[in-house]
Amino acid sequence: MYWYGGWAWMTFMPLFWIALIVLAVWAVIRLTHATTGGTSHRGHGWASGEPRETPEEILDRRYASGEIDTDAYTEARERLAAHRPRPR
Repeated sequence: MYWYGGWAWMTFMPLFWIALIVLAVWAVIRLTHATTGGTSHRGHGWASGEPRETPEEILDRRYASGEIDTDAYTEARERLAAHRPRPR
């Protein structure tokens, strides 16, 4: 009498524990991310709270490392200046 439906419990229990572990890991990651300020993964260190690079800083870094030449750097700087919002 106690074994009726036993196969269902044997299938359900491992799934229950897997779901519980996944939920616990997700909660820890979510809470940890919330306490670090939720900074973007694209910054210097997503968990360190450091600010992201500005487009000008990225352009300067690429020019300094030799990825782009002077003409491309000058043109890109002019385009960035033209599309930069004006201060109020």
